[in-house]
Amino acid sequence: MQLNNIQLSRLFFTCIAAGFIITGLAGCSKNDATGEDGSGSGSGTVAIDQTAYTSGTAEGSTETGADEDDLVENSTFSGTVSIVFGSTVTITNPLSASGVSITQTGSDVVITSTVKEVEYVLSGATTDGSVKIYSDNKFKLTLNGVSITNADGPAINIQSSKRAFIVLADNTTSSLADGATYATATNEEDMKGTLFSEGQIIFSGTGSLTVKGNYKHAICSDDYVRVRSGNITISGAATDGIHTNDAFIADGGTLSVKASSDGIEAEEGFIIINDGTFTLDVADDGIAASYEESDESITPYVNINGGTIRITTTEGEGIESKSVLTINDGDISMQTVDDGLNAGDAIYINGGTVYAYSTGNDAMDSNGTFTVTGGKVIAIGARSPEAGIDCDARAVKITGGLVIGTGGATSAPGASVSTTYSVIMGGGNANQIIHIEDASGKEVLTFLSPATYTTMLFASTKLNAATTYKVYTGGSVASGEETHGVYTSGTYTKGTSSASFTTNSVVTQIGGTISRG
Repeated sequence: MQLNNIQLSRLFFTCIAAGFIITGLAGCSKNDATGEDGSGSGSGTVAIDQTAYTSGTAEGSTETGADEDDLVENSTFSGTVSIVFGSTVTITNPLSASGVSITQTGSDVVITSTVKEVEYVLSGATTDGSVKIYSDNKFKLTLNGVSITNADGPAINIQSSKRAFIVLADNTTSSLADGATYATATNEEDMKGTLFSEGQIIFSGTGSLTVKGNYKHAICSDDYVRVRSGNITISGAATDGIHTNDAFIADGGTLSVKASSDGIEAEEGFIIINDGTFTLDVADDGIAASYEESDESITPYVNINGGTIRITTTEGEGIESKSVLTINDGDISMQTVDDGLNAGDAIYINGGTVYAYSTGNDAMDSNGTFTVTGGKVIAIGARSPEAGIDCDARAVKITGGLVIGTGGATSAPGASVSTTYSVIMGGGNANQIIHIEDASGKEVLTFLSPATYTTMLFASTKLNAATTYKVYTGGSVASGEETHGVYTSGTYTKGTSSASFTTNSVVTQIGGTISRG
């Protein structure tokens, strides 16, 4: 039976169906609602006990991007060249007769190498210098407390298609900055950022690096960037914090980015995050595999297998994949103006905690399918016509975990594909608790909404078949712990008894609006 959604605050509706009374949520306050038995506010307290949710069979990608050739410890670097910046530049080059040629103009140093197994160690400071590297072979570049500012070009410009193992020396802090304008290159070489490479950039070590991109990108590779470890701070970038052509992969480390465009962008490739801590404060997209052309050999997917990710954007999306976005694990939260999660073909969430709060659009938006098999998913979308979870006219598939979606509307779970029970309800107010418990008083949800909404989707493996549940609004929680509004412990004191429903179907609707595309 389809119930009408009443969008007026301080109003409720009652409908009798299947022999029990259903009262739809309409943003009622504690003092003006009548419970399902006509008695008004509820009474008593309920223990909050949120144990682990069960999961269904994971879907999507498990790709980690593992490559033994990216491990610096698997390579040997037998020769060391030292460059120390200061009032003068001190160069120690024991390989000058073996194929490593170094020239300098002021504090601008150019290295040309045909030799294998070379490590370059940079230290000291210059306010008007640079390092450019031409190499026929992979090499190790150790930043040993070096500070380089170049007023008219990149601080480090690697004109080599081979791997550059950039090691942040233990217990050191290095910094790189470029100028707001670049001198014109006579040989038309790419100069796209403060730290630029034609080849792969692989970071390791436990030291720290700060990069400021005054001209364009802060860190840029025409191949891929991999972060294995280290503390990298991008204090500002005129465009992207990290920009790659083929891929970005992270296995660990700590990365903090402030950028006027994207935080991390793979222009024609994929992004994989296996672990690490990321804090992205950007104007456009936080993480984006953004390729939009028709070359079928390029699949711009995003895989998140772990890590802690915090994204704040003032204009763009949180995490964007032009094809498939898979989240297998991790602690992810974002506040955006545009979509929090966005994918061209599909979104799969198999585990972890994923929180998206969009003030101007859908919280999570797939232009194809949307599947949740596990984890905790909290999607706070904007008001109508935006949704907490939107996959156009397609059904959401939920087979495990916890899903909360609030906004002006929601895409509905598909009863034929979902195995986790769900309910679609009417509205609630910002900073208002929604509490759901079964007839015996066992809690299944206690949630504090950060925003006013007119539709709420709640799905959980704690909901059972053919069971009647009561819904309370308001009330309070004592000695409670909550994450992204979901209380995991404490004692709930009942507010207003505002609705009830029975799970006679995998999907139950007692209010709210289902988006139709």
